[in-house]
Amino acid sequence: MLDATLKQAIQSAYSQFLTSRGLKARAAQKQMIAEVARTLAGIGVGEQGERLGERHVSVVEAGTGTGKTIAYLLATLPIARVRKKRIVLSTATVSLQEQLVNKDLPEVIRHAGLEIRYQLAKGRGRYLCVNKIEQHLERQGELGQMALYEDEYAEVLDAQTLATYRELMDRFVSGGWDGDRDNLPDSLEEGLWRPLTSDHMQCSNRRCLNFSACPFYRARDQLDSVELVVANHDLVLADLALGGGAILPDPKDTIYVLDEGHHLPDKASGHFAFSMRLGSSQKLCQSLPKRLHGLLDEAGTAVALLDPIERIANPLREMGEVLSQLEPQIQVLLDSEERGQRVRFSRGLIPEPLRILCRDLTHASERVQQHMEQLVSVLREAMEGDIAEIDRALAERWYPQLGVLWGRVQQISWLARSYATPDPEGRMPTARWLSRIEQEQLTDVELRSAPVSAADTLREHLWEVCFGAVVTSATLTALGRFDRLLDQLGLPVDTSCVRLQSPFDHYAMGTLEVPAMRSDPGDQQAHTEEIAEYLAEQLGGIQAALVLFSSWRQMLATLERQPESIKNRILAQGDHSRQEILRIHRERIDAGQPSVIFGLASFAEGVDLPGGYLTDVIITKLPFGVPDDPVDATMAEWIEQQGGNAFSDWAVPAASMRLTQAVGRLLRTEQDRGRVVLLDRRVVTRRYGRLLLDSLPPFRRQIDNRQL
Repeated sequence: MLDATLKQAIQSAYSQFLTSRGLKARAAQKQMIAEVARTLAGIGVGEQGERLGERHVSVVEAGTGTGKTIAYLLATLPIARVRKKRIVLSTATVSLQEQLVNKDLPEVIRHAGLEIRYQLAKGRGRYLCVNKIEQHLERQGELGQMALYEDEYAEVLDAQTLATYRELMDRFVSGGWDGDRDNLPDSLEEGLWRPLTSDHMQCSNRRCLNFSACPFYRARDQLDSVELVVANHDLVLADLALGGGAILPDPKDTIYVLDEGHHLPDKASGHFAFSMRLGSSQKLCQSLPKRLHGLLDEAGTAVALLDPIERIANPLREMGEVLSQLEPQIQVLLDSEERGQRVRFSRGLIPEPLRILCRDLTHASERVQQHMEQLVSVLREAMEGDIAEIDRALAERWYPQLGVLWGRVQQISWLARSYATPDPEGRMPTARWLSRIEQEQLTDVELRSAPVSAADTLREHLWEVCFGAVVTSATLTALGRFDRLLDQLGLPVDTSCVRLQSPFDHYAMGTLEVPAMRSDPGDQQAHTEEIAEYLAEQLGGIQAALVLFSSWRQMLATLERQPESIKNRILAQGDHSRQEILRIHRERIDAGQPSVIFGLASFAEGVDLPGGYLTDVIITKLPFGVPDDPVDATMAEWIEQQGGNAFSDWAVPAASMRLTQAVGRLLRTEQDRGRVVLLDRRVVTRRYGRLLLDSLPPFRRQIDNRQL
């Protein structure tokens, strides 16, 4: 229950914030503060500070302009302090993280009178591994011009890469850079950066000679002294997968605020997806013995290494044999398909011969894993000085290499087990499929699996263990209801859910137009040609537009059909990074030049272009999911099997959420005005169209009912 003292503290902070900023209270913002505070303050607490009871999660859909960030901060901070809990504030996008750290949190500190110690948390992949860069540079000196073998030759860096690595090392050693990728003055390509990072399989932690200088652990140490940790959904899920408290605060003592919460189901499903490439896995089996004997040679045939390396030979050979037996079966399956590029297993059911081989692969790969783990343990002991016959520097160099190899075997094992183990009866299935991969001169086959729902995983690892949680976003409902979200998140149906309308006057400030059109999106060529004609006529008179497409093919075909005068003002996704496109767009508008962005789904949310930066949002097609997406197709089968209708129960609600996100790009402040144009007549010709229209903000509608 929200006692009088706590209630007064929250109200006082809110009043001080409004007065200091010269703002008036917003009804929806006050409602959100009250809802979040009521839920979190109502959590029962035991003698050890543990949570008692289950009604500890609040779900709040807060329309654009509500000021939800300030609302949940003002509600959670005083309660967390009183309950002696910490806050993990998680987002789906980097842009919102940056807004929180650089704008919202400093504003609350400055204007609400709340002192907050906070820190941005990132995964290891954002930080330099000092060991890795040292080894790369040292290895070049060892190799010099003497690289004789293929694996040695592959380690030789070109002159430009070597110069880049030396410059990074010089900056780090001199104190001019803290090892955080995001703090580099210039962006670094992923291909250059990835070899310089580590993960939990490669990191030797306190045994590392460079532990005291490690950028990741320096940053992590700072997390222990803060009340609020800003993270992202991927990092939260990774921490939970490790048992919780490995990177972030212990879940049982944490209040999670999950902003952009509509991304959480997909993020969780992706986090527990597995994949294995058949050809590269076979090459791993062939090359691993040579790598291990290379370690043995360097270690002077150390006895501690000799036994596990000898024992790994048989299961490794068995693993390679099973992979070889898999190849012809998989080729037959792919060749049986019309296009031969992908095979999805209906309802996630694996054919018995393939399932048996994957069972054998599971057993062999798990035995290989055991011996790899033993080797890694030996090197770990050597780094601690407990094995005199193995040089510590050698162990330090080989430890991350074996960690990578161990991780690859682990991935094979996880995928194989997913294929070998049928889903429990009555539970949502796992999507399983094969894909042919063709990249430049590389041809391979990828086996993949992904849960169609992560509800059980989130229930077990997050909701059942955390002290409290707030899930929020501008778009959480589908067709005005929370049912779909609760199912996806694994939250009970009686979870507290509140939908707060945006304070913007959509009817007065914006219009939703559905022009008369002669084509149906089902005829892709005709629809694309008509979109191209419409844009060629309209874009010449528009100063700032965002045109959203559902496919690369349609976007590029439409772009190609535009006259040069229009092409010159278009910034198309793929030409630059998203942030660069937005930067150039703003520069053009500031200079009085017209600018048009052509984008796909990633531009339909998280894009904040207020005022004159965006006056027209043109949506070329209703955002239904891709029909042949393996996860969606498996989910559709499951729904039909349960007696539901996959289109109305799944596809239409999903399209509703995406469409609401897309139209939300238009009005970003109370002064904005403009129009949304929908070039898809199905909203007026199909039965579900009315449901989609009525779930959108209350724009003034201009629907042309003429038949062309």
